[in-house]
Amino acid sequence: MRLILRVMGTWLIALALVLIVIDGTKSLGANALVFTSLSDLWTQLHPASLAGAQDFVHSRFFEDLLEATLTALLSYPAFAVFGVPGVVLALLGRKRRAERFLRQDQI
Repeated sequence: MRLILRVMGTWLIALALVLIVIDGTKSLGANALVFTSLSDLWTQLHPASLAGAQDFVHSRFFEDLLEATLTALLSYPAFAVFGVPGVVLALLGRKRRAERFLRQDQI
C-alpha cells in the first residue's frame, strides 16, 4: 500500500513540476506572473469532459455545495491542484521512523 501511495505521489509531483515549468516559461514571455488555472488546462485538453463533469455536478443532490467546490477547485493554479495531493500522498507513503531522538549512548 505504501508503494502505491509513493508512486501516485511521485507522479502527481512530477506533473505539478511540469505544469510549473510551463507557467514559468509563460511568465518569462509575458514579463508578469502567469498561472494557468485548472479550468484553462482542462479546457485546452478536453473541453467536452469538463462540460460532462459540470453536468454531472448539476444532477447531484447537493448541487449548490458541489458547484461551489468545483468552481473553487477549477480557479486554483493547476500545479497546486496536482502538487498538494502529490506531496500528501508521498508523505503518507513514507517509511515510519521508530525513534525520533537519540539517546546519550547512541551519539
